[in-house]
Amino acid sequence: MKEPAYRRSEPDARRRSLIEACMRVLGSEGAAGASVRAIAREAGVSPGLVNHYFDGVDALIAETYGEVDRTVRAHLAAAVEGAGSDPRARLEAFVTGSFTAPIADPRLLATWIAFWSLVAARPEIARQHDQHYAGFRQTLEALLADCGVAPAALRRTAIGVTALVDGLWLELCLSPDCFSAEEADGIARRFLDALISTGR
Repeated sequence: MKEPAYRRSEPDARRRSLIEACMRVLGSEGAAGASVRAIAREAGVSPGLVNHYFDGVDALIAETYGEVDRTVRAHLAAAVEGAGSDPRARLEAFVTGSFTAPIADPRLLATWIAFWSLVAARPEIARQHDQHYAGFRQTLEALLADCGVAPAALRRTAIGVTALVDGLWLELCLSPDCFSAEEADGIARRFLDALISTGR
């Protein structure tokens, strides 16, 4: 007999609830406060249940990082898909997609800060960080190539655009009342105008 669907989904739902609790703890307490006990308390479960689903707090944090990365990727992919077939529109959608929810969110920033604080101390987090940004730049390079940027300039152009996006995103999250998503869009689009017009 097949296992009932609701029973099969219970472990996935429990894991998801623990990942969400870990996000909230990382955002409010930082990496130093993300203990099994704190995450269990946030999720309303026993510490033993955390260890049942994850091989310690490091594994849970790594999975949480992965989940945040997947959320960001899915949001940006949807933005690009919604822009249609025009290469410039797709590039702009990818770049400006970071300036809206769920990416431009002070709570997500707090979680990222916690992750970044672990990069130097935990090799597995450092690898995830490198993979995340490599994937972002790879997508960006493909979109820039479609807009006519020369192959020899793709890597450094993608790095420059990534730095611009990160800076604008950071400012939006830190000062949402002083700096708007529309302003970030305008700055990014003008920067892209200059890049595309020169092809480098």
